[in-house]
Formats: sequence, structure tokens, C-alpha cells
Amino acid sequence: MRLCFALLFSLALGLAPEATVVTVSPEGGHYTEPGIAINPRNPRQVVVVFQGGRNAQGTANAAWSDDGGATFTAAQGTESSDWKVLGDVTTTFDNTGSVYLCSIAFDTLGTSSYWAHGAKRNGIIVRRSADGGKTWEASVSSVKAFPGASERDIPFEDEPRIYADNNAGSPHVGTLYVGWVEWQMTQSVMFISRSTDQAKTWSAPLRISTKAGLPRDDNGGLAGYSQATDADGTIYAAWSDGSSIVMTSSHDGGLRFSPSRPVVATGPAYFGEVPGVARVQGFPNLAIDARKGHGTLYLCWSDYTNGDIDVFVAWSKDHGRTWSAPVRVNDDPIHNGKDQFFQWMAVDPVTGNVFVDFYDRRMDAANYRATLTVARSSDGGRRFENYALSAAPFSPVNAFLGDYTWIDAYNSHIVAAWTETSAKASRSNTETVIKVGSASFH
Repeated sequence: MRLCFALLFSLALGLAPEATVVTVSPEGGHYTEPGIAINPRNPRQVVVVFQGGRNAQGTANAAWSDDGGATFTAAQGTESSDWKVLGDVTTTFDNTGSVYLCSIAFDTLGTSSYWAHGAKRNGIIVRRSADGGKTWEASVSSVKAFPGASERDIPFEDEPRIYADNNAGSPHVGTLYVGWVEWQMTQSVMFISRSTDQAKTWSAPLRISTKAGLPRDDNGGLAGYSQATDADGTIYAAWSDGSSIVMTSSHDGGLRFSPSRPVVATGPAYFGEVPGVARVQGFPNLAIDARKGHGTLYLCWSDYTNGDIDVFVAWSKDHGRTWSAPVRVNDDPIHNGKDQFFQWMAVDPVTGNVFVDFYDRRMDAANYRATLTVARSSDGGRRFENYALSAAPFSPVNAFLGDYTWIDAYNSHIVAAWTETSAKASRSNTETVIKVGSASFH
């Protein structure tokens, strides 16, 4: 039955060209929320990071590749002796080829979905590797931290994402940025911090959300920070406020930002529960065609405005002032009751092509089993071709798949990272693994 399903799926979509899929996490654990990055100075170098471990109290993990993502080797030295839990990991290469691992760090969570209620010490930390992710420096830098364990009503830092300005013509080239949501007792607020010395030190956090969100990790809270940097160093940042995507920009390397404002109306980005999945989020991804003379901005998200969950892209050619109508990325029949979710987007810095990955249930009549689909647009986001990156379906069995997948692209080569339940998974065994798929669209 499993083989028949895989065959039907591959025939329906067609495999992505030169597609390969490998498992990068150890067996027998709970691994989620991967980030992945290609080194623009050496595109054969790829680093994938992910959270989790042998039990629910996980750490930060990394693996590196020197062959474009065909094989990976586990890296050492990414754990922490100072914190019980590391999570929400992301990664990026800078313009020198150094790579960074960013994560939240905490001992215990606050009240479920209301993280600032009863929060203990927590923060955001960054670690650097100068050799393509093979070895990691022992020292970590703190973007923001609340080290005390006894203070009342301390905020909880969540969902940090790290980015680098790698544009050779930018006056801020080499600058690192981390953006995140801070859950406070009465509201949620977006912050950003910058580093100009390869993550040794970080600026004081700067609030960039003009309007605060609700204090819960649910519809109405601010969440899903995403960032893109244009060729001239202009920073664009976006996030969800529950019913729209909000955006702001900076023209001075992150020292000041314009007032944030809604730019695209969406359905709720936090879907709660879909069949078999503990929870699903459709928070926005922001990317830019930073090639000289281009500058098109893209927003990607998923929601259920069409009844089932679909993936959408909109674009702006005037620096985010106005946006196109949403384009549906998944090309299965509309209103067919099949969900596509946990999308991520990347714009190829060489070709300008737009790539989106997402979980896809179009071939399962029960809308339960899924594979990973990658979609490509070569005409500026007007049309998307869909390809199967993984043709073997998996059943979620109510496992926690995390809050995101990830994709990166360089010169028509893509690498995508996502979470699946392991081959041993059942309703009483919700072990998960991290998969990486690569393809070449030359």
C-alpha cells in the first residue's frame, strides 16, 4: 500500500530534477524545526540545524555537507552546559563564509501558549563556525537574556531567526541580524538586534512592531519574524498579527525602522490542529530578488481562505508599498479538501527564481499522509510548477512536527529541510527525524 501511494504521488507530480533525500538526524529521538543554508562563497557547502534529542528536552544540533547536500556529517559542539533546553534553531552564512547557529535557551517554559506567565530564565544565543559547520566555537554570545530564576513576570524570548547581509554593494555588508517575538504578560512585541563583529557582541534590542499583539502564542499574537535585505542594504521585516502580514523597513542598517503596517490580508496563520498534526502554523516568509536592478519583494504564507489549507505568494515591485493579488502556489484542484501547509520560501540570488517547499496531502483521499513538495516560479511569482521532492509518504500519527520547514537556493540548486515521523512511529511512538532533500533545476 505504501509503495502504491508513493508511485501515485510521483506520477501525479513528477520528481524534482536530480532529487535526493537523506536523513540527517540520529535514530530514536524527537527532532523538529530545521533550518538550512547554502554558503554563497562555496555553494557545495551546506549546513542544516535542528532541535531535539533522545527525549523531549532537546538541544541544538547541526550537520554539514561538502557535496551540495547529497551527504551530511553530524557536527559536535553545538550543545550547551548552561541551559537545559535549546530550540527554535536557525542558521545563516555571512559574506566571509562563517556560519552561525541561533537558538532560544531556557530551563522551563511558562504556562502553555502563555509563555510569559511563570517564565523562568531564558534568552537567545548565537554560536559561530568558521569551517563550514564542521566545528563550532565553544563561546556563545547572548542576543538577549533574563538570567535570573526568581524574578516575577519576566518576558519569554521566542522564535529568533538569524540573517546576514551578504550583498557586496551594501554599506552594511557582513552585518548579522536576529529578529524575534517577545512574549510579555500583557502583549507580544517584535524586536531586532544587530552584530557588526561576527556575533561577538549584539546591539540593544530595538522594538520594531508599532502595534503590539495579544500575549498568547495563538491567533492574535505577533509571530513568524522573517527578513530580507536588498542590494543596497535596505532591510525589510515581516510577521503575522493574526489576520494580516505586517511589514517594516530600515535604510540605515537596522538603527531605525519605519512604523510597521499591515500590507497583505490573510486568513488566520495559526491553524491549531489539522488531521493528525499536533499544530500547524502558516506564518509568512519574506524574500527578495536582490540582483542589481531587480528588488522584487515576495511574501509567502498558508491559510484556509479556500476551505482547505493552501499556500500563497504575493509580490511587490515598489519596495512593499503595494502588493499583487495572492497567487496559489499548490496546483492541485481548488476546494478539493487537501491541505498544503508549513511552507517556506527562498529566492535564488543568481537566477531570481522563487522556490517554495511545503507538506502536501493531495494524493491521500483521507487528507492525512503527506510528502514534501517543492514549487518553482521562473516568471516572478505569477505561476508555479510543482514537483515531488520526497515521493514516500509519511503518517504524522499526532506527532509534533515543529513550527516550520526551511529551503535555500543558489544558482538553480535547492536544499530543503523538514520533519517526518520515523519509520518506527505509531500512535504510541511519535519519534521524528529530520530529512534534507536537494534538487537541481539547471
